Amino acid sequence: MAVPARRTSKAKKNKRRTHYKVAAPTVKFDETTGDYSRSHRVSLKGYYKGRKIAKATSAE
Repeated sequence: MAVPARRTSKAKKNKRRTHYKVAAPTVKFDETTGDYSRSHRVSLKGYYKGRKIAKATSAE
């Protein structure tokens, strides 16, 4: 049966888990709307790459 021969220490466990991180989202300043938005996504006002491509979403 697959059973570990020795218990994994706290240090070994924590060293393994150092790579499990949450990356901060990439945010850019949109000059057409004057807001900050995430890259490669349509802004809340309907702009993408400086062009209006969708209707603005309502804040209801």
